[in-house]
Amino acid sequence: MVWRYIKAQLMVLLCGGLVGPIFLVVYFATGQDSLLKWMFYVGLLITVADVLIALALANYSARSAAKTQALEQSGVLALAQITGMGETGTRINDQPLVKLQLHIEGLGITPFNSEDRVIASVTRLGNLTSRKLVVLVDPATQEYQIDWERSALINGLVPATFTIAEDNRIYDLSGQTGALLEILHILKAHGIGMNNMIDLRSNPAARQQVQAIVRRAAAQQTPAGQAAAPSAGTPPPQYPSTPPEPSVSQRLQELETLRATGAVSEEEYTAKRAQIIADL
Repeated sequence: MVWRYIKAQLMVLLCGGLVGPIFLVVYFATGQDSLLKWMFYVGLLITVADVLIALALANYSARSAAKTQALEQSGVLALAQITGMGETGTRINDQPLVKLQLHIEGLGITPFNSEDRVIASVTRLGNLTSRKLVVLVDPATQEYQIDWERSALINGLVPATFTIAEDNRIYDLSGQTGALLEILHILKAHGIGMNNMIDLRSNPAARQQVQAIVRRAAAQQTPAGQAAAPSAGTPPPQYPSTPPEPSVSQRLQELETLRATGAVSEEEYTAKRAQIIADL
């Protein structure tokens, strides 16, 4: 808690709170001149406000960390579909605050709808555009917290590759939401946190479960007819290397998201929307 307070106090001072202590130093350094009496009172008021704000921030940070830890231990991983998104007209640190309508479903919880407000930072834009988020839910109270790191994994924003030594193969499940959610459930059940690289050799039970999911997902990913080895002299079938073009509705939906997050101006939105409709 002390370290949280120190960090919060430094942040407050850097954001303008340093004026109070400066006024006090100037007042006492000039011999407490009566003409500068105002600096003493203003400096004292600002300094007291600095301390109170820092304490409030430290307390909020501690409660948020405790909530995250509790959800990580006893919460349920669920998938939240973004069913709606809109502007709030508020910006925090020059980043738009957007309002999300969410439909949340997961194992062990009753599906429910909720509304949340999040900062649409650049690092979160891909998750918002994909319209899928991973959340940690308290089954008893339906309180939840968005997990942006896990969300980036299931949305294919970070690679999801798995090396299985027995198969002498590297499997790529990037963007496979269902399989990756299953794997995330297993890792959470075994108390394995999210890191850039996870080594499951020290946990045979989790390793076996994850391998089964990876192999099954890879088999489902294999195109029909490719399972059988091609005959000699027959060239392997060619598959398009580029994904299919998004539909008009998908393009309009992505454009609405970009508009809601402030990534495009109103003029750019209008022009792009007219272009998409003209392509019909």
